[in-house]
Amino acid sequence: MKEQDKKELLQLARESIAFQLKNGQPFQLEQSENQLFNEQRAVFVTLTIGGELRCCIGQMIATEPLFKAVIHMAHSAAFHDTRFAPLTFEELQKVKIEISILTPMKRVDSWKDIVMEQDGVHISSGYRSGVFLPQVARDTGWDRETFLRHLCSGKAGLSPDAYKDPKTEIKVFQVYEFSE
Repeated sequence: MKEQDKKELLQLARESIAFQLKNGQPFQLEQSENQLFNEQRAVFVTLTIGGELRCCIGQMIATEPLFKAVIHMAHSAAFHDTRFAPLTFEELQKVKIEISILTPMKRVDSWKDIVMEQDGVHISSGYRSGVFLPQVARDTGWDRETFLRHLCSGKAGLSPDAYKDPKTEIKVFQVYEFSE
């Protein structure tokens, strides 16, 4: 992906948030001239302030073109991440936007197959599931078992060692990440 493409996607994300704050409604864009942006891709948008997580929302499965996914996930992260209050106009000036474009998920046979800092992990059992992007391992410094315990208990609402249960489904993916 070219630097100009990254800048355009980051600008779309910021514009999506700013438009909602100024106009009280979601930003809409129906098409893109950039062929890369028209490919269906799953995306996460993460917002940080001063290096601290402010909000993050994404999709695990591609359901729309990349440019629309970036617009929708930026809006959802800023205003619908239930862990945080909606982003304010004042915060928008301080926020740093990061976009992670996901590869399709692949099931792994064992939790030992996970490559830390390279693989994002989606874990599920029954109706419960959780996901960590690969950046979580890098940013926290957790080893594989600590990473998986936090994912199971903190994100998926499972027992901390659910990743060892053969009935638990573990999928991995990689991301192409870039930020402002």
